[in-house]
Amino acid sequence: MAVCLSTLGAQDFEKIQIERLAQGLTYTEGPAWSKDGYLIFSDTPAGKLWKWLPGNVIEVFREDAHGPSGNAFDAEGRLYTCETHGRRVTRTDKKGAMEVLAERWDGKRLNAPNDLVVSRTGHVYFTDPAFGSQGDDRELDFYGVYHIPPKGPMKLVAKSTGRPNGIGLSPNGKLLYVVNTDERTVRAYDVDRNGDTSGERVLIAKIPGVPGGMTVDEKGNLYVVGGAGVEIYTAEGQPLHSIPIKGRVSNCAFGEVDGKTLIVTSGSFVYRLRMDVKGAN
Repeated sequence: MAVCLSTLGAQDFEKIQIERLAQGLTYTEGPAWSKDGYLIFSDTPAGKLWKWLPGNVIEVFREDAHGPSGNAFDAEGRLYTCETHGRRVTRTDKKGAMEVLAERWDGKRLNAPNDLVVSRTGHVYFTDPAFGSQGDDRELDFYGVYHIPPKGPMKLVAKSTGRPNGIGLSPNGKLLYVVNTDERTVRAYDVDRNGDTSGERVLIAKIPGVPGGMTVDEKGNLYVVGGAGVEIYTAEGQPLHSIPIKGRVSNCAFGEVDGKTLIVTSGSFVYRLRMDVKGAN
């Protein structure tokens, strides 16, 4: 399948091709590209992580992944995963050894970690909403955004009455972005040299559809999935373009060797879109 779309304003994207990478899964989420040259993504209800190496068939990376959602890699090539059923955040090294990074706050179990981003200096930020039945046995009375520094205890970035979802960082790492599904907003936070956050404000309001995951390109533009496609905004929060995609779009991330492929998860499908811009990280 290939669909040609119009130019993206100031981005000078003359043509975007949408190709189907995977199909027949349950509900895909959390695309993340490894600098070792492969894609990891989640099938959340099936409890599986999948791996795609260009030129090869898609194969199971982890069979029992406890309802995986968001994934990310750090500069060392370690894989971070939000486990919605396990209610924790894990890290897997390149030899396959796994450790739990977060599962409790103030002695209470997390709700259902959903998405995460890792800075170039190793700071991890993740969202902890609760969707559907995940909210039935919550121990925390709020939805949270958290920060795991390379050293020291986990920190709370924000408490929210609406459910935080997708999360990303600006190209210079000085801004943290969080999508709030219920508010249909993106909130921004300043990030200092220690990775700590301040200055919470709404950057984007009234996002179409039901916003979920997000990513950022090298120019600072934000890509927010909204159920029926990808909404693109400038770094200042101004609408730039919309990319309609069939299905229930859940998340997106840049990848492939040159960093110019936008990987989009949508229901039982995974799509790849060749772009004229690289991802931020």
